[in-house]
Amino acid sequence: MLKIIADLHTHTIASGHSYGTIREMAKAADSRGLLVYGHSDHAPGIPGTCHPFYFANFESLPRFLYGVRILGSSEINILDDGSLSLEKRFIDLLDYGIAGIHLNCYQDQGKKRNTENVIKAMRCEKIKIISHPDSNKTPLDYPSLVDAAKDYSVALEVNNSSLENPDSRPGCYENYKKLLSLCMKREVNVVISSDAHDPSQVGEFKKAINFLDEIQFDNSLVINASLAKLMPFLCFTNS
Repeated sequence: MLKIIADLHTHTIASGHSYGTIREMAKAADSRGLLVYGHSDHAPGIPGTCHPFYFANFESLPRFLYGVRILGSSEINILDDGSLSLEKRFIDLLDYGIAGIHLNCYQDQGKKRNTENVIKAMRCEKIKIISHPDSNKTPLDYPSLVDAAKDYSVALEVNNSSLENPDSRPGCYENYKKLLSLCMKREVNVVISSDAHDPSQVGEFKKAINFLDEIQFDNSLVINASLAKLMPFLCFTNS
């Protein structure tokens, strides 16, 4: 079975609607055998989340907790014009960035425009992951999305939480089938994430892994199954 060594999309209490500290989440990551834990709290636009200055002080955090490597990120909102909800001066301080559409701060503009907005977000050099591109609430043109992910070296996420709660992101199973088939044809990287909002969810990938097994996905395209692939992909060189 596919083994995932890093959980890169998670939320701590700093997101305002999540329930673990960074240390509690990192300890959970260690207990589940992960080598890397990425905290990626919501950028402005999500009710209750932290001030942007939070992302400017990641240098104060240890690089290892409980033997797990710690990376600092943010899940940044893609806005109606394709811009990002976190200023570039803060994005530049992240180890990597995640960009995604959230209906708290985005109005569906149809498949073509939604896709154009996501692709615009990919052009930001620090954006390495597009979160949960899977819902019929904000449809996407998957051939165009996959081509752009290839061009900009961005990984498309398979979100375990979506698959656990498909009512929250309707159509996710069928959409992932279409998306992942195209990823295999174009050799585009994907990342499996828990989207954890509590320590109990860190490293929870079962639904996503089983789904990839069912569709016979090429596991060599999963960037967080190997440190040797993951760290260069994130362009992360700090000790």
